[in-house]
Amino acid sequence: MVPYLSIVIPIYNEEANIGNLWARLSKVLRENFVGEDREWEVVFTDDGSRDASLDMLIAIARDEPRVTVVEFNRNYGQHSAIFGAFSVVRGKVVVTMDADLQNPPEEIPKLVAKIEEGFDVVGGWRQGRTDNDSLFRTLPSKLVNAVTRKTTGVRLHDYGCMLRAYRREIVDAMLLCKERSSFIPALANSFAKRIAEVPVAHAERAAGDSKYGLWKLVNLQFDLLTSFSLLPLQMLSVLGLLVSLLGIGFGVFLLAYRILHPEGTVQGVFTLFAVLFFFVGAQFLAFGLLGEYIGRIYQEVRDRPRYVVKTLHRQDGDAS
Repeated sequence: MVPYLSIVIPIYNEEANIGNLWARLSKVLRENFVGEDREWEVVFTDDGSRDASLDMLIAIARDEPRVTVVEFNRNYGQHSAIFGAFSVVRGKVVVTMDADLQNPPEEIPKLVAKIEEGFDVVGGWRQGRTDNDSLFRTLPSKLVNAVTRKTTGVRLHDYGCMLRAYRREIVDAMLLCKERSSFIPALANSFAKRIAEVPVAHAERAAGDSKYGLWKLVNLQFDLLTSFSLLPLQMLSVLGLLVSLLGIGFGVFLLAYRILHPEGTVQGVFTLFAVLFFFVGAQFLAFGLLGEYIGRIYQEVRDRPRYVVKTLHRQDGDAS
């Protein structure tokens, strides 16, 4: 039977959280989704874990026929792990969430209820995050949200919350996209007609360390800028025009100053150096952004797979 609801959870070194996660998640699903027209499934993606996470997930799948474990051959990243699960889900409504229990499973019925009102995508809006997370975590998140709102044109409060619900049609549309760098919340919004956001609880990480360090946050920002918008290239054109006008104006100023004050021309040497450094810095910035686009074009041209599934674990046996 085709399930009504599919839960997608990427896993990477989460052995300390899996037991509590499954206990809470299974309780929520059994209490809120009952009956043939409300059947559910859970798809875990093991994203190359090096601890006991995979063994724990396989044990859950052997006890529960509604659980599937997608095993990657190595680590590919959170969004690739979600796409790996998307490729096997069957539900009419698909909910994604993290495994660290910062996204409480008890909030899932709230997102599903909103989807049932006729929305295509429903995002979670984390409440009380300032109290639970450090400034190091909240400031980059605010920057990502601001850039995403600008590039997508969809004004949501919280693009960083992975607790989100999608209609099956949106998931199928995302699976047709083959680009290597994909920020799923922004990509889903590009196919959705009706988008909503609901407040959800936010808790501290139950155990373990965050998998999103500073470099991953920076890389995510570049994904947003280069995958969904030409704004950086357009800004470079504007910056180039402004710098050119400033250079011409400064040249006219120096010429007039030389004519009017020939004895003071040497004093402007340091100013010239400052202007030169500004021009050189702007050029390197331009080269960096152009290189980012060219590098991503190179990745697309190679057409390598986004991920490789090693094994699919289900109660009815393993299938390579």
